[in-house]
Amino acid sequence: MPQLIAGNWKMHCLAAEAVALAQGIAAGAQGIAAELLVCPTALHLAAVAEALHGSSVAVGGQNCHQAPQGAHTGDIAAPMLRDLGATWVILGHSERRLNHGETDELVREKTVAAVEAGLTPIVCVGETTDQRAGGAETEAVGWQLAGSLPKPFTGVLAYEPVWAIGTGKTATEEDVAIMHGFIREELVRQFGDLGQAIRILYGGSVKPANAGSLLAVANVGGALVGGSSLDPREFLAIARAAQAG
Repeated sequence: MPQLIAGNWKMHCLAAEAVALAQGIAAGAQGIAAELLVCPTALHLAAVAEALHGSSVAVGGQNCHQAPQGAHTGDIAAPMLRDLGATWVILGHSERRLNHGETDELVREKTVAAVEAGLTPIVCVGETTDQRAGGAETEAVGWQLAGSLPKPFTGVLAYEPVWAIGTGKTATEEDVAIMHGFIREELVRQFGDLGQAIRILYGGSVKPANAGSLLAVANVGGALVGGSSLDPREFLAIARAAQAG
């Protein structure tokens, strides 16, 4: 299975900028073995999906509500994302967990809603600086895995050490190997043989300079890219470093 390189654009880009960024990525995507995915703000999903129509680059959302519709002012439902052209959605990102108080239970409910709407979820887990400093990183991630994933689970995992997001810090290859190995063991424990096939992305200051070494680590099924996904050259350079699988 090819590695997945997913770009999380977060709260960046005005409409014209988002379309130009998407077009720049699509223009350089030929010959890349990895799967490519970009996740713009929901406001620009339709425009980005149209710009990428017919290309090899998929489109996803950054979040969805757990209900398919209803009186939820300011939220967006999974079927709405699908209607706009999304086929993926990021759920449980550390910024959602921290800034919006999202719990494992809520992330699990959203994951179920995403699958029911025909979206492939990318469920994020990861430890904070304090948890790692206290030696509780695997315990923290283990609880998130147990609470955030429905049974069965047909999506993708993303391990994002919170202390390495937007800080310029990056987990070492050994750090990544240990945590991805632990996550793989937990997935197999929860889902049996199916747990072997679930891709585990690494997310945390992935850049062209470190992408090759990080993507070569065992049990790394791709990358969830933040800042570098806002530059077509950097994002494509990371994608070219991916393993064909």
